[in-house]
Amino acid sequence: MALFGIERLDDRPSLAVAQFHAQYLPQIAVILGQGDGALTLTFPPADHTHRAWRLAAVQSLAREYAPIRVNAICGGSDAARAAAIAYLDRADGLTGQYLPLDDAGAGVVIA
Repeated sequence: MALFGIERLDDRPSLAVAQFHAQYLPQIAVILGQGDGALTLTFPPADHTHRAWRLAAVQSLAREYAPIRVNAICGGSDAARAAAIAYLDRADGLTGQYLPLDDAGAGVVIA
């Protein structure tokens, strides 16, 4: 499985999506054109306002380059990212997914 790290994007979703398409998408297309079996994108942490465009981009890439699997992760600690990457590497049927990681936990559940 290939990994592609997206280093920095604007905090504003409208500018981040434009930056992703202009700066990173051409590089991603080259990697996908090489025909490896799977690609995982790693996005920098972002709030919920970035979820929709990131998911749409990953889903579009997964459809366009099928049967190559394309997924993405975001945030989390080094250990969480490593675990998610290992999981995605073994999940042969999983594609078009955007997985925000939060290994800090949800806190105490109140019953």
